Amino acid sequence: MALPTYAGPLERAWYYTYRVICALIFLFLIFPILVIVPLSFNAEPYFTFTKEMLSFDPAGYSLRWYHALLGSQEWLFSIRNSFIISISSTIISTTLGTLAALGLSRRHMPYRAPITALLISPMIVPLIITAAALFSFYARINLANTFFSIIMAHVVLGTPFVVITVTAAMSSFDEQLIRASQGLGANQVTTFFKIIMPLLLPGVIAGALFAFITSLDEVVVVIFLAGPEQTPMTVRMFSGLREEISPTILALASILVAFSIVLLTAMELLRRRGEKLRGIKE
Repeated sequence: MALPTYAGPLERAWYYTYRVICALIFLFLIFPILVIVPLSFNAEPYFTFTKEMLSFDPAGYSLRWYHALLGSQEWLFSIRNSFIISISSTIISTTLGTLAALGLSRRHMPYRAPITALLISPMIVPLIITAAALFSFYARINLANTFFSIIMAHVVLGTPFVVITVTAAMSSFDEQLIRASQGLGANQVTTFFKIIMPLLLPGVIAGALFAFITSLDEVVVVIFLAGPEQTPMTVRMFSGLREEISPTILALASILVAFSIVLLTAMELLRRRGEKLRGIKE
């Protein structure tokens, strides 16, 4: 929002002060994340900036850790496991969360508040308690240390994000469109795919991205449930920080930061598209 021409000196001072404060807060939050990117190009096996890096000497920079990452079968194996788990759990979470949000959005849905609280409870309960409970359950039925148990655990953690996102999209949904579609002779299936789903699609995709990021970043639950064959990259990174300090972890972390920025950009574009479809102007 631009500063109006009639603004007084105090208003102008607050206008620029407010933006400086916001910029400092943003820098405070984002700087610890972005600082790992230049460190991943360190030519030396250190987690600190060398003299050559600080003086911008090309000899202080190298791609050796990215080559080490891409040339390591162990890292590639764990990255593959992470994407298998994340993609599978995201598909299930998105399906279940969307169906739940559609049901909860109905005005005459009985026990809507308790059901909603139950669905989003995994976001509230401490993660260590959830992990211990899931491990106890899957161990009793002999499904611990399997991809199935990890994927289902990530479904439990990812579904609340889909429910909240799709429910928020449904809050501004005009139900008169459904009645108009039915009045024109469309059945429920046609109405769903031609009217409801296109308007909810940005919210559904945004919820899926949240579920995917949650699954990709999860480490506590996986430590309880994963065996050697299911080890994802987050657990390998955690173990690497404790056992062998290698900048290869920084290289993978930098890739994940770039990947997260792409996903966040996609979510923002989807949010704006959803607002345009619903007729909301910024």
